[in-house]
Amino acid sequence: MSSVIFPTAWQQMNVALTHDWLTGMRGGERVLEWLCRGFPRAPIFTLIHNPAAVSATINAHPIRTSFLQGVPGIYRRYRWFLPVHPLAISSLPAPDADVLISTSHCVAKGLRVRSGTKHLCYCFTPMRYAWLFHDEYLGRNPLKRALAAPVLAGLRRWDRANSAHVDRFVTLSQHVRARIQRFYGRDADVVYPPVDVDFFTPGAAEAHGGYDLIVSALVPYKRLDLAVRAYTQLGWPLKIAGTGTDYDALKKIAGPQIEFLGWQSDEHLRELYRGCRLLVFPGEEDFGIVPLEAQACGRPVVAFARGGALETIVAGETGVFFATQTEAALLAALQTAAAQNWSRTTIRRQAERFAPQQFINGLAASLEKCLAGA
Repeated sequence: MSSVIFPTAWQQMNVALTHDWLTGMRGGERVLEWLCRGFPRAPIFTLIHNPAAVSATINAHPIRTSFLQGVPGIYRRYRWFLPVHPLAISSLPAPDADVLISTSHCVAKGLRVRSGTKHLCYCFTPMRYAWLFHDEYLGRNPLKRALAAPVLAGLRRWDRANSAHVDRFVTLSQHVRARIQRFYGRDADVVYPPVDVDFFTPGAAEAHGGYDLIVSALVPYKRLDLAVRAYTQLGWPLKIAGTGTDYDALKKIAGPQIEFLGWQSDEHLRELYRGCRLLVFPGEEDFGIVPLEAQACGRPVVAFARGGALETIVAGETGVFFATQTEAALLAALQTAAAQNWSRTTIRRQAERFAPQQFINGLAASLEKCLAGA
């Protein structure tokens, strides 16, 4: 972090930050952390805040929450309240700031602003629940889908309407930029998220530890079921780091050589990356920081050939793609990757293209354009 230089102009800016919810440290919260470092006095507006689940860097800021914060058990059940998320974010006061920077994949960009406040939105994606992945989130139950249809239609209308209140969009991949153009009719700058390449580094040992690795939330759209079935069929050792609602379902179909590790600290994750033979990334992601963390540690990635992975992995040099989300396609890619000799130096060099300084420089350029009204 000491090697990252923030623009001197940021020190004089009166900035407020808004984020959907603070209930864990995933990719979105890593982006927010860098904004917190760049704007150390900025207040954060959010739906709910669980101090035990986020970093000291984030907790050091003044944090203003919505009325959802007082709901019993909200840290576990906040997704149940999706239909009232727009109301909750709009109930928060408009921040007294010259610039609002939202980091949003749901409703954060809907925070009210005062007249004269510029709004720069780092949009991880248009609201995924409303626009995309309906099968993954709702399943194929016709009753559930029928009940959800009017709610999702209302969320889409709200989301599109609030996109007009953003002065400038920034996003994390060309994949999501196209989505913003499609759903909002707006263009967006592409600034890739930061990967801590100073922390995630190759280990001393060139050889791997004899296992493959998944680092992911255990939720349906990640398609971990595909990997679990493939590894159960192969009989190869697989370690899965992460927690989520799909744990029981995945455990039922997993063979004895598949190990569920649960939540892991960054230090433990680094050692898992260093020790693995390869990382498996079977879902479609908007960007995906995990494959870059693995590459920063010199390990190749086997990934589904959709989404942000196409912008972060070089086929044949830092990983192998599979074209369809089927066991047969994944099995073929795994066997190709296992048979190849990989260069840790080449793989590491790809990750270095996404160092935090590149993110800061790109965001600074977008913020400057936003303030200039470009």
